[in-house]
Amino acid sequence: MTIANQPDQKNQPARNVAELVQEIELLTAEIQELYCSDAIPWCVGYSGGKDSTATLQLVWNAIASLPIEKRTKAIHVITNDTLVENPLVSSWVGNSLEQMKVAAKDQQMPVEPHLLHPATKDTFWVNLIGKGYPAPRNRFRWCTERLKIQPADSFIRAVIRSSGEVILVLGTRKAESVKRAANMARHREWRVRDRINTNPNRPNSLIYLPIEDWRTDEVWLYLMQWQNPWGYSNKDLFTMYRGATADNECPLVVDTSTPSCGDSRFGCWVCTMVSKDKSMEAMIQNDEEKEWMQPLLDIRNDLDVQDDRDKRDFRRIWGEVQLFERNHNGELSVEPIPGPYTKYWREHWLRRVLEAQTQVRCTAPENMRDITLITTEELSEIRRIWLEEKHEFDDSLPRIYAEVTGESFIDIRPGADYSLLGSDEWNVLEEICDGDAMHLELMAKLLDTERQFRKMARRVGIYDALEKCFKSSSRSQDEAIKNAHFKRDLKDAVGKGDVDKVKQLTLGDAVDVEDDKPMSWGNFKFKK
Repeated sequence: MTIANQPDQKNQPARNVAELVQEIELLTAEIQELYCSDAIPWCVGYSGGKDSTATLQLVWNAIASLPIEKRTKAIHVITNDTLVENPLVSSWVGNSLEQMKVAAKDQQMPVEPHLLHPATKDTFWVNLIGKGYPAPRNRFRWCTERLKIQPADSFIRAVIRSSGEVILVLGTRKAESVKRAANMARHREWRVRDRINTNPNRPNSLIYLPIEDWRTDEVWLYLMQWQNPWGYSNKDLFTMYRGATADNECPLVVDTSTPSCGDSRFGCWVCTMVSKDKSMEAMIQNDEEKEWMQPLLDIRNDLDVQDDRDKRDFRRIWGEVQLFERNHNGELSVEPIPGPYTKYWREHWLRRVLEAQTQVRCTAPENMRDITLITTEELSEIRRIWLEEKHEFDDSLPRIYAEVTGESFIDIRPGADYSLLGSDEWNVLEEICDGDAMHLELMAKLLDTERQFRKMARRVGIYDALEKCFKSSSRSQDEAIKNAHFKRDLKDAVGKGDVDKVKQLTLGDAVDVEDDKPMSWGNFKFKK
């Protein structure tokens, strides 16, 4: 099946108002029948955007039309806050959920709102600033699974464990994009009836898509003409979308040449998967009261650079040099795969985020002054990673926090401030190593590894831990890369059966391959 470039306008038949009213009546009856047919609980995905709002509004109105005695099945409204959402949208959704709780109680609706968050160890800043993960790219899109999929999946699995099954109600539409339409077409093989699919990724769950065939203008027409049942303003939602469009217009679509503000997309303000954050740029451009978000946009743009090799380690995150063939301007070269951000750049991004948070708390409107860009739990986990996994016992996080905010950092982890090694010891090591970064790293790792094992009754594993320190940090950058090339060339020669090449590599004095072998009596006696 060929999908047009504009599925919203070309593939979907245009319906007049009377036909849309008839469609809503049919959907209402369908929702009521599906709700009353079994005891399987529902989970409605709600992001606060137009599609999820329209879907939840359809479900709410349909169930509200049932007698109270039939409203027995739970409807979980789940919203996922990645902690790096557009602040205006995040505030909008949070207030909507609070109002939803009140309205559900007043109207005796079985609606239960839930605001989900990623685990602290999986948040964006813990991975980028703490572990040093580079800003997400198509080939390393580490954020979606951690920030969005896992929190929702954990909640859905909990519902399945307690009830046996679940029905997911989503506002996915074919008209959103060509890619979305193609993806939905592939999932038709799991269809059990109109608008209902089995979930290939989660057994015992069905996916219900009530507005999958709706056009963008139909979504807006429904939201503008049908009152929001939990008392929130759909007109304000319309205004927010309009403000996120570059030309500040959100016209009613009258023909295929008329644009719709459905192209305004809200998401994570740090997202580097798109070339530009057009929605935030438009908000700042269209409204002086939103100029306070400029520091956030600046951080996002600084993260989104084509080549960040100068900011990253030459080794992978586990300390090994890995090579790959790179085609740069038509020239092939074998280079190390860049690893995590270096210590300097991790500290740089931390400082930038804290500075932006301090600034927007002063410049944002009164209702946004309590904004949090990075939580205390995230800061505590970042500090733990730097101290325990990176062995950076100079403990720079409290110092940076105090310099930027003017306040002392209070760590929520018990005993977090107790340490035998600190900034004084780090400064002594820096003097001893005299600018040799790899020597400093090795000494810090060895000292801190010994410290971590000091209170153990049986220090099992300490030699393996110390050996890992030497494997990852005992060579200079040039020596480590040279050794990686040697291993690669030797492996290729062995694979091709090139005996002369193997002899040249192993008997030459470029690299002593026996250095990587465990010492034994045999290789000691017959050493070359």
